[in-house]
Amino acid sequence: MRAMEIYRNGTLAGTLTEENRQHYVFRYDDHYFNDVHKPAISLTLPKSQKEYASEFLFPFFFNMLSEGVNRKLQSRQLRIDEADHFGLLMATAQYDAIGAVTVKPITAK
Repeated sequence: MRAMEIYRNGTLAGTLTEENRQHYVFRYDDHYFNDVHKPAISLTLPKSQKEYASEFLFPFFFNMLSEGVNRKLQSRQLRIDEADHFGLLMATAQYDAIGAVTVKPITAK
């Protein structure tokens, strides 16, 4: 199992967890979810429910990944399987992500 925190404009919005390659869960942080002034992180993940589950990486997060030659280059340089979308997201969306959403891997202690 791997997990990462999801931030919107530097504020913790929730967590994204990969239970296995066929089960992903996004869960809004309690404080973020209950703050009516905080928007949903995506139109496809509205704040109408606190937790979402999917058999594949949610399209919102998948679309944060590079494509084509850039993805091949990132995979090679970072030594991450090109098909490991979750791993690539953890490695590449921490700092220079396009838009308001960034991620921070949660490491086991």
